[in-house]
Amino acid sequence: MFTGIIQAVGSLRAIERRGASAWLSVACPFAKLELGESVAVDGVCLTVVRVVDGGFTADASAETLARTTLGERSVGHRVNLERALALGDRMGGHIVAGHVDGVGELRLRERVESAERVVFRAPREVLRYIAEKGSVAIDGVSLTVNAVAGETFEVMLVPFTQGATTLSDRRAGDRVNLEADVIARYVARALIWEREAPDPGAAGAEKDARWRALLDGFGKGQ
Repeated sequence: MFTGIIQAVGSLRAIERRGASAWLSVACPFAKLELGESVAVDGVCLTVVRVVDGGFTADASAETLARTTLGERSVGHRVNLERALALGDRMGGHIVAGHVDGVGELRLRERVESAERVVFRAPREVLRYIAEKGSVAIDGVSLTVNAVAGETFEVMLVPFTQGATTLSDRRAGDRVNLEADVIARYVARALIWEREAPDPGAAGAEKDARWRALLDGFGKGQ
């Protein structure tokens, strides 16, 4: 489990394709990394399989490469890094699993005094879990959602986040890893389960309409 508070910015220093999967070598400043520990790389939870001087190596499965941006990256690409949360650590951001829900696209960024307003497009299956003033992880960075409109949502990047993460590198058209708030996913699953559960006291059509309206509202961030 992670928090979305980026601890370092590293880079991909080698990528070795192995059929549909790949072996990644990541340059990072972390000290005393251990075999088997989890590190979030641009929001993707990877397992350390080898510790080397100035970094580590990890295996990326075909599923990981297909469902995240790691399959599109090249040597030298800068990545956000976070080690797994340890017992007693501060929960500075929000609960991040490191399991990417989908890939979004940066649509717009504009300066607002010292901050930046950034708009992203998200796949429908991810957007339904994104709500105004809720949390979302973008390339592993925990951010608060300022607004949701249509197929897009927006966040504000304060100067610290601009300097401490790779989000300052992203431009319109760039693709990013998105992970919705895990609590939102569980709430949605509970609503779906409740909708499908037998309810002898309500007419079927009325019940369907009630839950459909509730789920539609949830998907729009209401």
